Amino acid sequence: MDPIIESMPFARELGIEVVSAAREEVRGRLAYAERLCTAAGVMHGGALMALADSVGALCAVLNLPEGASTSTIESKTNFFRAVREGHVEAVAHPLHVGRTTIVVQTDLADASGRRVAQVTQTQAVLHS
Repeated sequence: MDPIIESMPFARELGIEVVSAAREEVRGRLAYAERLCTAAGVMHGGALMALADSVGALCAVLNLPEGASTSTIESKTNFFRAVREGHVEAVAHPLHVGRTTIVVQTDLADASGRRVAQVTQTQAVLHS
């Protein structure tokens, strides 16, 4: 999966790993690190959103028609619990694959499998 991350400099900078990638499901992981935290050693919400956005975007890309590209046009995040250790797992699934948009839901869980956040994003399908 290294070539995928190499094409995403921000994801690489954060330390996001792609575990598996298929049209139906993309899995990624982000290890807890102090540099990704806000006060009191809590992983920053922006780091969690970046993980979800990166994994979700990859899911959208895998569902694009040939020759098309994509761009996030909407993203909604619900946070459920803080992350203070371990890692965060992201699992993205397409909810809708249409001609003009792709909607992806990404669930984030901590190392114990507890839900951390859920992100739903809409990606525009850009035809060349």
